[in-house]
Amino acid sequence: MRAAAFAQWLAATSAACHLDPATLRLASADASFRRYFRINQGDGSCIIMDAPPALEDCAPFVKVADLMAQAGLNAPRVLAWDQAQGFMLLSDLGSQTMMDIIKQQGALGSVPQKGQLIHQLYMDAVDALIQWQLSSRPDVLPAYDDALLSRELALFPDWYIAQHRGITVDTALQEKLAGFFAQIKESNLNSLGGARVFVHRDFMPRNLMAPTLPTQTLGVLDFQDAVYGPITYDIASLMRDAFLSWDEEFVIDITVRYWQKARKAGLPVGDDFGEFYRAVEWMGLQRHLKILGIFARLTLRDGKPQYLADTPRFIKYARSTASRYRQLGPLMVLLDEIEGNETRIGYTF
Repeated sequence: MRAAAFAQWLAATSAACHLDPATLRLASADASFRRYFRINQGDGSCIIMDAPPALEDCAPFVKVADLMAQAGLNAPRVLAWDQAQGFMLLSDLGSQTMMDIIKQQGALGSVPQKGQLIHQLYMDAVDALIQWQLSSRPDVLPAYDDALLSRELALFPDWYIAQHRGITVDTALQEKLAGFFAQIKESNLNSLGGARVFVHRDFMPRNLMAPTLPTQTLGVLDFQDAVYGPITYDIASLMRDAFLSWDEEFVIDITVRYWQKARKAGLPVGDDFGEFYRAVEWMGLQRHLKILGIFARLTLRDGKPQYLADTPRFIKYARSTASRYRQLGPLMVLLDEIEGNETRIGYTF
């Protein structure tokens, strides 16, 4: 039935928007239930999103796309939308992601080689992020509040520990985790005076597109889950990527450049980089634990096992942060127990 509905919609939309149905081909799929197709339109192309309404709500995507357009970002424009059926026609930002370029530059193991091109791409990403954050205003996007942080953190014990690792989350373990989560949320919500901005929530090279024209900036995708929350989230997402790792020197280099530019632009990042970097690390820790749960759920519930291959990266991220801060030492021990590793402790703060 859905195939028939899609064919009917495609025929009508092709006639109205001058598309060539014979050129329809799969563009990509992602961790959600959405699929994307590419279709020719004259000398160019467009993207079709297939998002079953029972599984995906496209209204947030449309809203955030409009916000990004208002901010002057290079984001897909909605050209046609059948809200009832979940079919959408979008402008095409091209097929080469920032991640593709990084791989072409020579990825060796988990730490790709860095060159001037990669450094410039990250600076371009920083510029796009600051532009997005400068457009922020309250009461437009959902709040990244205590309740949402708690739901995200709960994915770690529910899916990674219990379902993936097969470890019983008894009362004692629940109490341990509750203590860690309270510390993490306190930092996330109150660091830097509780500074809030628009948050993309998955701002990383796989969701940033190489410009197709010299006058364009990096394109931004996969923004439908945007919220209004901690200013540290997106820079943590960018530099502690789900699918590749950088050495700490490069992470700090780009992060301090972001902080300098953001501070100059008037964003509330504080006057002390050390304080800002600590807040970024603690924000990143929340994201790492959440993604461990999400990747386990994608494997066990949704039949997408490829994501689980990257869980060691997030264990390493989380362990690295926990090892720096004395109050998180017990969390590092717990992570090692879950993974069956030996704990070595050496705190920074």
